[in-house]
Amino acid sequence: MTLSLDARAAHWGDRTAVVDVSEARRDEEAETVDRDRDRDRYSYAELAAIADRFVASLSEHGIDAGDTVCVISRNRVRVLALFFACRRLGTTFAPLSHRLTPKTVSRPLERLEPAVVVTESAQRDLTRAVQHAKTVTFDDLSAEIDTDDDPSSSVVPDLETDLESPAPDGTPLVTLHGDPGGTDSDRGADPEPDAAVGFSADATEANCRTVAATWGLGRTDCTPLVLPLSAPDGLLRVALPTLYAGGTLLLDRAFDPGDTLEAIRREPVTGLVGRRAELRDLAANDDADALETLEWAVSDGPIESEVRNTYLERGVPVSGTYGCPACPTALAQPIGGVSGSEGEGESAVETATENGSVGYPLFDCRVRLVADGSVVEGVGEGRLEVAGPMVADGSDGDSGGAADDWIDTDDRFRRDEDGRYYPVDLEDEAGNNP
Repeated sequence: MTLSLDARAAHWGDRTAVVDVSEARRDEEAETVDRDRDRDRYSYAELAAIADRFVASLSEHGIDAGDTVCVISRNRVRVLALFFACRRLGTTFAPLSHRLTPKTVSRPLERLEPAVVVTESAQRDLTRAVQHAKTVTFDDLSAEIDTDDDPSSSVVPDLETDLESPAPDGTPLVTLHGDPGGTDSDRGADPEPDAAVGFSADATEANCRTVAATWGLGRTDCTPLVLPLSAPDGLLRVALPTLYAGGTLLLDRAFDPGDTLEAIRREPVTGLVGRRAELRDLAANDDADALETLEWAVSDGPIESEVRNTYLERGVPVSGTYGCPACPTALAQPIGGVSGSEGEGESAVETATENGSVGYPLFDCRVRLVADGSVVEGVGEGRLEVAGPMVADGSDGDSGGAADDWIDTDDRFRRDEDGRYYPVDLEDEAGNNP
């Protein structure tokens, strides 16, 4: 299986790929390709058709293999379509957070030197701050394409003739930055100018393949995206693995607990992957009983006992996971009570999660602990380092390198006798230290 959207459109054309669940959508102009239709569901064929049109429009702008395409937007269907368009063109897809400020948005743009910056019209303040020769809105891109309003009228590309443009050696498929406001401690913080990491097409697919296999994602899975598409975990832990497996992604402009719970109530949602803040906000909402329809949930690290119990009382087990910008999902607890080669029971998984474990290394990620310049063997504690096919191929800072290089995550972990990993700094914060 490859990351090709065209292949999925050919095999699963009518299957729903994305559902726009944003309440704000009722007050906004519909997606340009959908402006005459009252609907919010996009099949794989329709998503591929939008991507095809962006390929044509970007080509008209002179975008070619090896170029960088930046996008500043909230979560939109068109952002996903733009990613697949960049893959087809052999360009680098570089989303920037809509949480950036007019003061800070210029810093990553100066470093990336994009051939074009695509913006969301709603982000007017940021758009005005972007001093770039080629800045276009999504509406501009769509308006330049002479096409029918109905994306379903487009012919699904012929897989034998519709080939991707080869990217020059060293050109990443995706360049990502840390998410300002991504954790409780750094909400509103400026993005680190040297925190960009680049993932090749192979590394991007390795993340999709490994995450989907680890959590058993498939075509019956449906999950809401509560993280930004511009963030490493939002794109490479949730959005792309869900589509890679043929599942359905519920897309909201930005996370809102009430909107997410309403989407969970209306759609056949199977699982939820989020950060501790999002899981906490959902559990505290008056409509938290909607969570009982979930089969599983995943949090980025140990969560408070009170929050975890809110999910458990509704029959939803919560598994832990850990990632860093250079490897968005390096460690993970199993879901459904089955683990690795040993085959743990559900109670063992729950106990480990309760004690703050974020699980084991994923099969395409190698990890090690280093203390005082030496690799820690067996039980012990140290700084976590990662390597392997899932790890970013390059970085503008210190958190990425070649796939065979060891990358220091700057986070301390301890490892128990069963090979489980526990984040030292987060254990005490969540009150889960046994």
